[in-house]
Amino acid sequence: MRTSLLTVLAVVVLLLAGCSFLDSQQQDESAGWSAQRLYSEAKTQMSAGNYTKAIEYLEKLEARYPYGRYAQQAQIEIAYAYYKDNERASAIAAADRFIKLYPNHPNVDYAYYLKGLVNFNENRGFLTAFANPDMTDRDPQASREAFFAFKEVVTRFPDSKYAADSAARMRYLVNALASYEVHVARYYMKRGAYVAAANRAQYCVQHYAQAPATEEAVYIMANAYEALGMTELRDDADRVMKTNFPNSKYLQPGGYKRSAPWWRIWDPDW
Repeated sequence: MRTSLLTVLAVVVLLLAGCSFLDSQQQDESAGWSAQRLYSEAKTQMSAGNYTKAIEYLEKLEARYPYGRYAQQAQIEIAYAYYKDNERASAIAAADRFIKLYPNHPNVDYAYYLKGLVNFNENRGFLTAFANPDMTDRDPQASREAFFAFKEVVTRFPDSKYAADSAARMRYLVNALASYEVHVARYYMKRGAYVAAANRAQYCVQHYAQAPATEEAVYIMANAYEALGMTELRDDADRVMKTNFPNSKYLQPGGYKRSAPWWRIWDPDW
């Protein structure tokens, strides 16, 4: 009797499993689709703005046809779809995976460019919020990562159709990042944290030498070193200022109505 009951239960389990399998097959409208159709349907969904559905089709394409010619393109398309779907981490992970697996692929320049775009747009709030009186708590890491991704495009793929736009975005990022460093240095200077101010200003000079904010960074360095009694470093900053910015407003005592050396012209409210 017990054996018969176990047999019946086993049959029931198998029937339920079979029904579940059939249901899953019926619910998956893409079952049996070729790689070409999955890719085509994914592109159609992306054109319609249905990025979540496009990602679903592309992931199925990768899973079912991992070695086909569409699989490679699917990976870069997935990165783009995640980007458009505001899934930053997934977009970067997909782009990184494509770069790692296919470093010599004809479209690898686009993978770097896409990484740059994702990070660039991630930190637009940082890049446009300099009116905020206190930016010291903002993290510019995404902007730095965007800069290095665009730099890869410009340096490794100078003939890429994305090179010109990457270079333009790099210039924008350099200016924004330099302004950020100067803003933080100014913040420290006003609060008497002269070592911190000098360090942030020096970082700006070393890493963003061509940015307009460098002029103010040198000015802060000189004032910070003067306040710290580090006359040799102050004089070095003096030479840098006079050599690179001979017409700087910071070298014009009359503009501040003071007769002290320019590096002592520090206005905590400016």
